[in-house]
Amino acid sequence: MTREEIIEGLKANYGVEFTAPDVRAFCAMNDIAYQTVTKKIDQFKVGRGKWNLEVTQKVVEDIEKSFNAPAVTPTVQQNLVPSQDGTFVKFGPFTDLKKIIQSKLFYPSFITGLSGNGKTFSVEQACAQANRELIRVNITIETDEDDLIGGFRLVDGSTVWHNGPVIEALERGAILLLDEIDLASNKILCLQSILEGRGVFLKKIGRWVNPTAGFNVIATANTKGKGSDDGRFIGTNVLNEAFLERFPVTFEQDYPAPSIENKILKNVADSLNVKDIEFCKRLVDWGDIIRKTFYDGGIEEIISTRRLVHILRAYSIFKDKAKAIKVCVNRFDEETKQSFLELYDKVDADFELPTDKEVV
Repeated sequence: MTREEIIEGLKANYGVEFTAPDVRAFCAMNDIAYQTVTKKIDQFKVGRGKWNLEVTQKVVEDIEKSFNAPAVTPTVQQNLVPSQDGTFVKFGPFTDLKKIIQSKLFYPSFITGLSGNGKTFSVEQACAQANRELIRVNITIETDEDDLIGGFRLVDGSTVWHNGPVIEALERGAILLLDEIDLASNKILCLQSILEGRGVFLKKIGRWVNPTAGFNVIATANTKGKGSDDGRFIGTNVLNEAFLERFPVTFEQDYPAPSIENKILKNVADSLNVKDIEFCKRLVDWGDIIRKTFYDGGIEEIISTRRLVHILRAYSIFKDKAKAIKVCVNRFDEETKQSFLELYDKVDADFELPTDKEVV
């Protein structure tokens, strides 16, 4: 018997609701296995040994009605092109990334580099300059299919399908930025078909979504998806090789050269109305020496471009170099913090090492 014949037979004999004894009786009358029948009507199961032929139809009707309900977040009405930042200075793979974004070709790109060197900022500014919409997703170990693809949400008492950021990017032809991708678990594999440029089937609502022209995926990470051997990036995971293989290109982004970093700090200083340009240069020299020592294995910590910007911001608030530097290096252990402060004292003749009484 076909599935349709089984459903019509059950309905004719027992109505739209029936139980396991009813199904067994139907099987005996028609000389068909009980398991064969239950498999074909599994979607109508409402409890142990209970079925209702109207349940699935009602669910379908509810889903269809939900599409007429307001979305949880009407992103279609928003402009998702990032704003251009006047402090930005291009360096590293920025030009190549911008070319990929401007091409509107589907060409997933992976960017790896140490923390605080501007990977995410570069992607945002490339999209801003290319006038391309960007949807950024910060990945964690908890990120799953529902977070990325979407799911049902309760809105005004109704169950409404809500697109996840991946579907929004697909439909808008936007750039999807997967930030800190190496923190993901194997749940990220729900993106496999999307990373092939083939779109995705939304199984919960039975709809296929094709990518709109211009859609692309860019991922950033502190590692290359192989984990962190030195323990610097706790929480990073070894990513599936098949997942990594779907990124055609990988860009390695280092910290900017001193001349570039000096331009960045000057721009930030201008935006904060900080007039001490010499302070910017001393910070760059200090950061450069620390990084060289780090790469040579002399120390285990590093000063990032982001932290230099933090120091400038602190200086604009406290108007005190010593305090600005100390509060921004307090995150390091006592020995490292002290060595960083002593090193800055050597590159800036006007600097005086702060005491605990001076910095509150």
